[in-house]
Amino acid sequence: MKARILVIEDVKEMSDLIRLYLQNEGMDTAVCQTGEEGLALVAAGGIDLVVLDINLPGIDGFEFLQQVRKTSAVPVVIVSARDTDEDMILGLGVGADEFVTKPFSPRVLIARVRAMLRRVNDLRAGENTVSFGEFALDIDGYLLKKGAVKVPLSSREFEVLAFLATHPGKAMSPETIYAEVWRQQYGDVTAIGVYIQRLRRKIEADPANPAFIETVHGMGYRFNPKGGEP
Repeated sequence: MKARILVIEDVKEMSDLIRLYLQNEGMDTAVCQTGEEGLALVAAGGIDLVVLDINLPGIDGFEFLQQVRKTSAVPVVIVSARDTDEDMILGLGVGADEFVTKPFSPRVLIARVRAMLRRVNDLRAGENTVSFGEFALDIDGYLLKKGAVKVPLSSREFEVLAFLATHPGKAMSPETIYAEVWRQQYGDVTAIGVYIQRLRRKIEADPANPAFIETVHGMGYRFNPKGGEP
């Protein structure tokens, strides 16, 4: 099935350029100019990935992310001329999965998009559902539920949790998690600790004393589907 990409960009020349490169790679591409339109299109379903500008009329890219993460784990790649560390940290903190700065190489953007789509497809080709405690991790649906209630996760949070949950009882180093989820051998593995903290706040009754995502001292992290029981 052809991937469907949503480009949210208010500068027509830029959106046309991104759409051209995506379509040349065989991807079905929709374009809109505002965050409000983007939210409606994501809510309607059928979007596999979002390419998002930050500076938008109406709600900006950060607000779009905060709202879309309440209901969807769709992967989001920010493409923005705002390249300060603060903007990158904020974008990733509110749910973006990648941050590409303008001006950018179209090949770099396409590579990031393809890598994210492969990760999603690989997850869905594996185990369908992982249950632990009151939670159910739906791999095909790309969502986490606590009972009947959806737990909002970013795409990257979902992928980290899915990787750990599909390898229960195995101690995973930050380097291993980074290589498997980011599909890169080298990078800032300190990001793993940040994502683990976020996940613990969302799934643990006491994040300071985690029962599901355990710390293995000197090694990394281990997923315990029994919630602290041996």
